[in-house]
Amino acid sequence: MKWKNVKAIVTGGASGLGLAVVERILKADAQVAIIDLKAALENSKLNIKSQIAFKTEKLLALNADVTNDESMTAAIDSISKKFDGINVVINCAGILFSEKMLSMDHTMLSSDFEKVLAVNLMGTFRVCRIAADSIRHYDEKNKSQSEECGVIINTASIAAFEGQIGQLAYSASKGGIVSMTLPMARELARHKIRVMTIAPGLFDTSMLQGLSDEVKQNLIDGTVHPHRLGVATEFSKMVQHIVENPMLNGSTIRLDGAIRLAVK
Repeated sequence: MKWKNVKAIVTGGASGLGLAVVERILKADAQVAIIDLKAALENSKLNIKSQIAFKTEKLLALNADVTNDESMTAAIDSISKKFDGINVVINCAGILFSEKMLSMDHTMLSSDFEKVLAVNLMGTFRVCRIAADSIRHYDEKNKSQSEECGVIINTASIAAFEGQIGQLAYSASKGGIVSMTLPMARELARHKIRVMTIAPGLFDTSMLQGLSDEVKQNLIDGTVHPHRLGVATEFSKMVQHIVENPMLNGSTIRLDGAIRLAVK
């Protein structure tokens, strides 16, 4: 897909990996809408407002919750009307969670496990479902003759493949995203929509800001080559390549510098 034709949605686009994707799309002079929570939008480096705001005619920001059907449907409908359709969706919204299922004095709450799945897995599915339906109806209305009508890119994690002790809920949520990729791509092929997943390794984003320098160094010590944490622009470059390359479909790409997570 050519960038001049891109009309994108980025969930979790107010910070971290999502923000890097938004900035890359804006540099390509394409249209992009950020969907994120109010607090994230207010604290974003883009200095966007909490409801619907325009930095330029190319940028739209909406306060919406990926765990809520009505919220996401309203947000995506609003974006589609403003941009006259959407054709690229990048799901970056997610939460971290680390807790053992069985600790010395307690067990993990089922509600905590369910919350992680609600945001990371169900949130991703919800956006994919609503956005794919929007892309399909727009294509049918305009009778597009192009080779492809849409691209969906989801964000998993290498924890989907070798989750560490304490990552049970997080790994399950990201593993579900990986498992959805191929069947979703097969189903949406009739609508000319590609589906890809990126499984990033250790990236230096706002999610790691609460870690001490010692913990960060321990993470770096476990890297292979490059011997450092990834940077968000490297993630956004992969998103760009997926959007541009029509043969990338139905697969998960590990973006991890050859790292394999240890047991703990």
